[in-house]
Amino acid sequence: MTESSAGGGSAREPAERGRTTIADGVVEKIAGLAAREVVGVHAMGSGTGLSRTFGAVRDRVPGGGKAGVSRGVKAEVGEVQTALDLEIVVDYGVSIRDVARAVRENVISAVERMTGLEVVEVNIAVGDVKLPDEPDEEPESRLQ
Repeated sequence: MTESSAGGGSAREPAERGRTTIADGVVEKIAGLAAREVVGVHAMGSGTGLSRTFGAVRDRVPGGGKAGVSRGVKAEVGEVQTALDLEIVVDYGVSIRDVARAVRENVISAVERMTGLEVVEVNIAVGDVKLPDEPDEEPESRLQ
């Protein structure tokens, strides 16, 4: 027995009736989390330890800026494609080329799987290297 569309109803599948849009910030969060999963990525974002410290403090203040998870990530999202720019801090001693390749692969996999968007490029800028003798830049909480 076959079913036909009666009464002037649409023959389109329900999943095709409407449009889904994905905000840049959604893709940035997914990419930020995926990048942090890679061994050798110490932090996301730019530059010196001091700017990372201020960024970490700003992220903890309500309304202080982007959530920490998307820090160091910029996405341009179109209807079917996206392009990403990431800035990372790597641990001293790791192969930057290998870390960048792993970050690129993990980010592309996560973004495409979760959003269905085609990732056309992932540009990675290494802004700093975390040296073994440098203290971690995360400020200590005043709460116990």
